[in-house]
Amino acid sequence: MATLPSTQIANLVTTVHYQILEANWRDIQALYRLEKACFGRDAWPLLDIVAVVTLPGVVRLKAVVDDQLVGFVAGEAKPKEKLGWILTLGVSPDYRRLGIGRSLLVECEQRLNMPRIRLSVRRTNWPAIQLYYREGYREVDVWKHYYSDGEDALIMEKIVDS
Repeated sequence: MATLPSTQIANLVTTVHYQILEANWRDIQALYRLEKACFGRDAWPLLDIVAVVTLPGVVRLKAVVDDQLVGFVAGEAKPKEKLGWILTLGVSPDYRRLGIGRSLLVECEQRLNMPRIRLSVRRTNWPAIQLYYREGYREVDVWKHYYSDGEDALIMEKIVDS
């Protein structure tokens, strides 16, 4: 059996059919597992997940493939500041680089409906940073030693076209 060189494998296009749906309290356990798979030591504790799926005013969306939760985004609008925050965005490692993260991000931005959107990301999370740059985010601040291991968080902002 012949094998493809790695450059050809990287160029193969995979199509996955997914839905973006509103997440709710029934998704808590699946979200907790997804957080652990996506963020490891940085994963939100269960209490934070309960809060994000139950508190009013939070945009919470999930990506589903064959009834399996494979991605999640949450955002919060701060109307007095004319600012929205992407609180978390994660896609299961098995479903990355298929456009799911981008779809979740874009849908959350639209639902936040704010002129500026911000998020934080680990300084070394290059795949996420590249996505955010492609979607119009730019670095506006650095939160020093933000993560438990002392790594900085980049604060990125997007000015939304009106």
